[in-house]
Amino acid sequence: MTRDLSRLLRPRSIAVLGSSWAKNVVEQCQKMGFDGPVWPVHPTRDEIGGVKCYRSLGDLPGVPDATFIGVNRHATLDVVAELAAMGAGGATCFASGWEEAGEADLQAKLVAAAGDMPILGPNCYGVINYLDGALLWPDQHGGKRVERGVALLSQSSNIVINLTMQKRGLPVAYVACLGNAAQVGLSELAGALLADERVTALGLYIEGIADAPAFAGLVEAARKAGKGIVAIKSGKTELSRTAAASHTASLAGGGAASSAFLRQAGVAEVNTLSELLETLKIYHGYGPGLGTRLCSLSCSGGEAGLVADLAEPAGIDFPPPSDAQRQRLGEILGPIVAIANPLDYHTFIWGDGPRTTDVFTTMLAGYDAGIYIIDPPRPDRCDPAWYQPAMDAIVSAHKTTGKPAFPVASIPENFEEDRAECMMADGVVTLMGLESALGAIKAAQTPAGRAGWRPWPAPPEAANAQLMPEGEAKLKLAAAGVTVPKGVSAPTLDALKTKVGEIAAPFALKGMGFAHKTEAGAVRLGLASLDGQAEMAGATGYLAEEMVTGAVGEVLLGLRRDPVYGMTITIGMGGVTAEVLADTVTLVAPVTEDEVAAALKRLRLWPLLDGYRGRKRADVAAIVQAAVRLQELMAVEPHLKEIEINPLMVRESGAVAVDAVIWEDQP
Repeated sequence: MTRDLSRLLRPRSIAVLGSSWAKNVVEQCQKMGFDGPVWPVHPTRDEIGGVKCYRSLGDLPGVPDATFIGVNRHATLDVVAELAAMGAGGATCFASGWEEAGEADLQAKLVAAAGDMPILGPNCYGVINYLDGALLWPDQHGGKRVERGVALLSQSSNIVINLTMQKRGLPVAYVACLGNAAQVGLSELAGALLADERVTALGLYIEGIADAPAFAGLVEAARKAGKGIVAIKSGKTELSRTAAASHTASLAGGGAASSAFLRQAGVAEVNTLSELLETLKIYHGYGPGLGTRLCSLSCSGGEAGLVADLAEPAGIDFPPPSDAQRQRLGEILGPIVAIANPLDYHTFIWGDGPRTTDVFTTMLAGYDAGIYIIDPPRPDRCDPAWYQPAMDAIVSAHKTTGKPAFPVASIPENFEEDRAECMMADGVVTLMGLESALGAIKAAQTPAGRAGWRPWPAPPEAANAQLMPEGEAKLKLAAAGVTVPKGVSAPTLDALKTKVGEIAAPFALKGMGFAHKTEAGAVRLGLASLDGQAEMAGATGYLAEEMVTGAVGEVLLGLRRDPVYGMTITIGMGGVTAEVLADTVTLVAPVTEDEVAAALKRLRLWPLLDGYRGRKRADVAAIVQAAVRLQELMAVEPHLKEIEINPLMVRESGAVAVDAVIWEDQP
């Protein structure tokens, strides 16, 4: 259900219930210049914050668009029901003590009382509208009125309060909290904020995503509107959600699934609040989809070297200038300056506005965007006027080329907020702190998600997952089109000896009933016969298979049902050291063959599959086909909980699944 949140987010009248917290709301509305009526409601007080109080909601001169409810949780139920009955536009429920305190039934009663009226929370600070000066907010904050800007949406009130205190020149249009999100959820509130044409981008601090398909749809719609979304996803540690003990369960945990989902949806994910703010500045100024061809300019070799050193681990490249650029820059800067990227243009032109502008513009013209390292002196002790020609040159380069030109202060405090706001007014986004700036630039390069992509619905909780015998698992893989070794199986070792003549030696002998056979000592390789082989303790059966030869590499393929994102596909370097290497990429289904192939190239050890130093090249197409066929198998057999092939032995031509683990749900 999509509710109309416009009256709640952009109210013309506000009612406030409570005492001390309510007073803060009244005062914040006054301070921010809200031009509509604010109606405090209190049964005994005559005024709150110098504003006349009404004894009850029924005494109000009108129906409030938005209401801040600052009374206890039990009284909140009655207030919400009364507001809903009178046709109010929505409310923020501040009180705690609901589902987060084990009172799920009480929270359900709150939702029922609200009916179709939207409510934020409970256990929620509320919302700030800096565009219209409307606040349902019981605390201090650091924002100010703006005409347009970004929205901040958080599942943590303290985090978002801290973000409002920024001094980075980022215009903030809205601040909103979800609290327990009992009724209005992440996607619904985010969509309502982005629907305001004055909102340029969205920043999220999220702890969980309740409806992944709806969220992916929101992101796609925002991209089409030219609005980028950047997020910090907390709680990335694995929460013991896996019923199957496998390499995949370990390697796909730790936030890999959530990061894969955000990336595929087209959300820029960052790790720090500084990167969140800096990325939002880029999105505010230039929208999503920042180009990847960057140049860097500074007047110091030390700065140029620092940029290069920090950019490499961030995954940022600086392509060399073109011949035409080299010639023109050489003419301006002279023979002493080495023309490169990053460019140290020295100080020969410092203070010379026209020549500096020529250098800055000539360099930027050949790239998608430019970084200009510049740290103006602190104005309380120094005179920053000598830096003005360089600042003006950056603005001119941007306006001449139409490309993003980023003044970057090497440390955040070296750029004053007022100066950053002035630069923003000229269309130039200043980034503060070199490390954060590079992280934000990389994040802003996040591509849009595949059109129409939505993750598969999350599966219901499995009550009883059981390990499928490997022989049966191999037959299922073979039926799906994945090549497996020729093999025979039997319940006992003696029974297997009567069948082993059906396969060619050398062969591998495996004991069944183990998710990790190597650790259990249940694998014996290179056998010419079964003579003299002892029973394996704990084995529930035995499998003998022809040994696979000619392998170029060992790859892990793991697919598992995820309770949030539907299904994940983990691809990486395999074998018994898979978890030690931890060289994997996780995707969220459904994926295409091209996306699987691209994921393989993101592995650190990809060169080993691609003919590194004369090695034979692995049949990458066979890996891709195996992954897609397993995806199709999981799609048509919903009782399959997890499939892991480790290793998939990849040859120059073809690939063979020599070990298979399948967990399935049982009634």
